[in-house]
Amino acid sequence: MGFISLLFNNPVAFFVLAFLLLYSIIAHEIAHGWVAHLFGDDTALRYGRLTLNPVPHIDPIGALLLLFVGFGWAKPVPVNYYALRNRAGLLCVALAGCAANILIAAVAMFLMQFKAVSLNPGLSLILPVLITINIMLGALNLIPIPPLDGSKVLMSFLPFRAQEKLALIEPYGFFILIFLLVTGLLNPLVVFIRNIIYALISLPFIFFR
Repeated sequence: MGFISLLFNNPVAFFVLAFLLLYSIIAHEIAHGWVAHLFGDDTALRYGRLTLNPVPHIDPIGALLLLFVGFGWAKPVPVNYYALRNRAGLLCVALAGCAANILIAAVAMFLMQFKAVSLNPGLSLILPVLITINIMLGALNLIPIPPLDGSKVLMSFLPFRAQEKLALIEPYGFFILIFLLVTGLLNPLVVFIRNIIYALISLPFIFFR
């Protein structure tokens, strides 16, 4: 059932799911800013981005695409990577957003293990979608194409000159990403990462069966 049909068939479920999905992308950005703050960069804090108030985070286009396409984004949290204490900070900040989405998917999957939840018509409709989209957000953001988080993960292992060269791609990264997604060239890698994430977070729940 698509998001539009869900709006007409089950409006309550649609708005609950919309709320959870919007906060999924917000949590992604807050995680970046919070971990950056732990490593010495207070830029996100100064810009008022370490808040659960959705207003500073919402990108209208990214939010609409998330609801109706299944892929979207919030306004990127500003991070001054030069202010981070060490190279580990770059890696941790880069992984923080994906980790937040994976954690949300894991919590939703945990809730699905309980019969009271899995047999609830509304929750059994909402939680699987929440799991799927958060895993996809985590998987897609791990692709090493600027400005995706995966490029920052890669940068944390590269020498400074190589980091600069990779950063030069960033102004064109969005168009490269769209091209790769539209042509399907990126699909095998995204599916591979998605399957790894799903397997890792599913593993502990084997004991619930």
